[in-house]
Amino acid sequence: MSAPSTHDTPQPLAQRPLTGQDAKTLALAALGGALEFYDFIIFVFFTTVIGQLFFPPDTPEWLRQLQAFGLFAAGYLARPLGGIVMAHFGDRSGRKRMFALSVFMMAVPTLLIGSLPTYATAGYAAPLALLVLRMVQGAAVGGEVPGAWVFVSEHVPEHRVGFACGTLTSGLTLGILIGSLVATAVNKIYTPEQVQAFAWRLPFLVGGVFGFFAVFLRRWLAETPVFEEMRQRKALVQELPLKAVLRGHGLSVAVSMLLTWVLTAGIVVMILMTPTLVQKLYGITPAHALEANSVATLSLTVGCAVFGLLADRFGVGWMLGLGCLALLVSTYGLYLGVNAAPERLVPLYALTGFCVGVVGVVPTVMVRAFPAAVRFSGLSFSYNVAYAIFGGLTPLVVTLMMKDHPLAPAHYVAGLCGVGFLVAFYLLGAGRTRFAAMSAS
Repeated sequence: MSAPSTHDTPQPLAQRPLTGQDAKTLALAALGGALEFYDFIIFVFFTTVIGQLFFPPDTPEWLRQLQAFGLFAAGYLARPLGGIVMAHFGDRSGRKRMFALSVFMMAVPTLLIGSLPTYATAGYAAPLALLVLRMVQGAAVGGEVPGAWVFVSEHVPEHRVGFACGTLTSGLTLGILIGSLVATAVNKIYTPEQVQAFAWRLPFLVGGVFGFFAVFLRRWLAETPVFEEMRQRKALVQELPLKAVLRGHGLSVAVSMLLTWVLTAGIVVMILMTPTLVQKLYGITPAHALEANSVATLSLTVGCAVFGLLADRFGVGWMLGLGCLALLVSTYGLYLGVNAAPERLVPLYALTGFCVGVVGVVPTVMVRAFPAAVRFSGLSFSYNVAYAIFGGLTPLVVTLMMKDHPLAPAHYVAGLCGVGFLVAFYLLGAGRTRFAAMSAS
């Protein structure tokens, strides 16, 4: 494995303080990421309505719901291809171009989804068009997330990479919270009949408009100093970037994929699945579960930034290990605590959401795991392929485990926290040596 590189700029620049321009870059990147992730995630809050409108009315309810979730999953399946292609050009032509393209590719299909005819008007052309648009959205988010992490990490001083990646991750999780709040507002303002008639379109139309606003905002961002310096030195990768990654950075890919698995456990199980699980396991009402989930997602947004900041102060290895321990304890505390006292759901879920913020450390490790010339491709391949596999299988595995073990969600997360411990141990040992060697190169 070639040693991972954190920053290929001269040491004096790496040690400079965070400037106002850095803060502006982080703010614009995080805001754009929040708007783009909102566009991608809003679909899941309206799958029931979409299933009713985009498939034949005589379809059994279970099949209609399955088809709707299949459309949602199609976005995840398209992520690896979109991420790999966009990363290729990001390593060859520039980070900024792909950073702007990804948000444009998200805004257009989101706007079109809000304007689509339903099955009653267009027949089977309606779900097919929706499938295509979801795949475009998936390709866009596949380039956005790793591209955003690379972009902000190459703009800030080396000793602020953790804060930059944590802040950007906070922006992405904020998009989930905005989607939840908008969906809740739509369902409170309009009757179920009105939602099915027209109101379901509003979040998509608004998301598309704000997506174009994000495209405009990103015009103010500059190319990263790291990429500009490589371009001036004519040090850009000449061969296929992904080929270089797979040939010379296998261990970096493995570490990054393992950490992505940890990330999916925190986000998919604790943030996306838990509201439904506590309703089923402990009789929590849907309204109370969604309220607690909103609080937990807000705590997650804060937690990502805090863990990123602490990673700069104490090191990514220590914060990954301590964060995984905190997540393990808080997860069991949530499921056991709500079982004993359901009225404690909100504070327990808020604490757990904050501990899920350890995922804010993950991108810091990954951007340091690859040299700048192939950083975008290495991170994008590792993250998107792992997320497509583990993000897709996690709900199925947890559901199957729950047949015999009611605490299966907590056991699953605990197991992945163990994986996080192993990676943290590596980072504190051999990994630290490798990272330090590359940082100085």
